[in-house]
Amino acid sequence: MLVTAVIMAYGISGGIEKANKIMMPMLFILFVGLGIYIFTLPGSEHGYRYIFTLDPKGLFDPRLWIYAFGQAFFSLSIAGNGTVIYGSYLSEEEDVVSSARNVAFFDTLAALLAALVIIPGMAVGGAELSSGGPGLMFIYLLNVFNGMPGGWCVEMVFYVCVLLAGLSSLVNLYEAPVEMMQERFGFRRKIAVAVIAMLGGIISLMIQGIVSEWMDAVSIYICPLGAMLAAIMFFWVAGKDFALTAVNKGTKKPIGSWFMPLGKYVLVPAALLALVAGALLGGIG
Repeated sequence: MLVTAVIMAYGISGGIEKANKIMMPMLFILFVGLGIYIFTLPGSEHGYRYIFTLDPKGLFDPRLWIYAFGQAFFSLSIAGNGTVIYGSYLSEEEDVVSSARNVAFFDTLAALLAALVIIPGMAVGGAELSSGGPGLMFIYLLNVFNGMPGGWCVEMVFYVCVLLAGLSSLVNLYEAPVEMMQERFGFRRKIAVAVIAMLGGIISLMIQGIVSEWMDAVSIYICPLGAMLAAIMFFWVAGKDFALTAVNKGTKKPIGSWFMPLGKYVLVPAALLALVAGALLGGIG
């Protein structure tokens, strides 16, 4: 929390941008290094086989697509205000379409790198590869790391990666309320950061006993609901002219009018479906 507050106190270009330029390349480098090391360990091939073996029958399971949709909401922060705030900082010359494409690409790459570290690592440790949930990272993987050669070193590097990813996510989440306090109430940035960090710390301590339930509520209801409301506002309320102008800002190859029906009749219903399915299935991510 303290590190996050320090980064944010220095602003967008002086704090968040500089920190991300260091943390994100470091995150990828560490994950690549871990992946190479685990590749050399006996038993890792079972993990790769688990990842890359395609079961065509699974593609016809609607739950697979719903879970994937929910993961996209969570991973890309589609339902979060942080995306909106960061977008508002873009210059008029920024290619929005290209930036969005890069975000999707590197997010997918990061997820693949994580899978290539975690699942083969579990195979090396003799763990059940279908295991999941919050306990996987903080309880189960500890036993896996302790049972592999050089496990203490792998464990240290892995959790540094987790720390870097967590810091970048926390900065994203806190930027929205910090910006709101600056614009709405006239707070200086450092004061706004201190207030939000303090509130965040207090609330975190208060909900320690219900973290799992709270995360379920966020993934099942808040993420798909936020994405659906944002899509409705953008595609149905704001209108075609506003939407296409915003999306095509700085773009060399503008997106055509096909973008609107895609958002109206595909994204919005899909978000509604994810919301309903998440409530019925007990989670979508």
